[in-house]
Amino acid sequence: MADVTKFLDGIEDFQQQHFGDNSELANTLIDGQKPQALLIGCCDSRVDPAVLLNCDLGDLFILRNIANLVPPYLNNDDYHGVSSSLEYAVCHLEVSDIIILGHSECGGIEALMESTDKGDLGEFIGKWVNIAASARDKVLADLPEAPPDKQARACEKEAILVSLKNLMTFPWIKERVAKGQLSLHGWYYNIKTGQLCYYNQLTGEFEILVSRYSPVDRTKSENTA
Repeated sequence: MADVTKFLDGIEDFQQQHFGDNSELANTLIDGQKPQALLIGCCDSRVDPAVLLNCDLGDLFILRNIANLVPPYLNNDDYHGVSSSLEYAVCHLEVSDIIILGHSECGGIEALMESTDKGDLGEFIGKWVNIAASARDKVLADLPEAPPDKQARACEKEAILVSLKNLMTFPWIKERVAKGQLSLHGWYYNIKTGQLCYYNQLTGEFEILVSRYSPVDRTKSENTA
């Protein structure tokens, strides 16, 4: 049996923090949740949204899947894990924001860029990442001579835009956005630098939201404080 001591130690630390030192917060969550935002992130173990954003329990309603993708609205008899999460967050929890959090070095997007057929990636992954096929096609058309890593980074950002577009195919999301009750955000996290960018609809570009970490800058700020 694998050694899971690290995880058991973790739950003990968590219990101490949230039921001992911070029991007031834990008590407020007993009767229900009221998160501000739904965050749709990737399953990648290096990109945990709650850890990255240093959130308290109850701040975020989080949905994670391969390559942080949102399929378009489709009302049929299939199983709709993403759509049901969207419906619950928007129609029942009434979140005010939906954040698509993409990231660099995304294995799902790299697989999409490298595959030539949906079946190349197994039973389920190929069909799933093909949600962003239009992003891949755009990158290949715009950057045909670029090295594969540059194409992949571009596709990671384009895939965020595909998901934002697909969100607007859900009638109850579109209605709330039109009324100003719901805001949609596209964020891109750079694993190598820690920098966070956002999609600016006015410029059509991903722009810096939080700069990359710099120990020098932090030292300067501490000295001037």
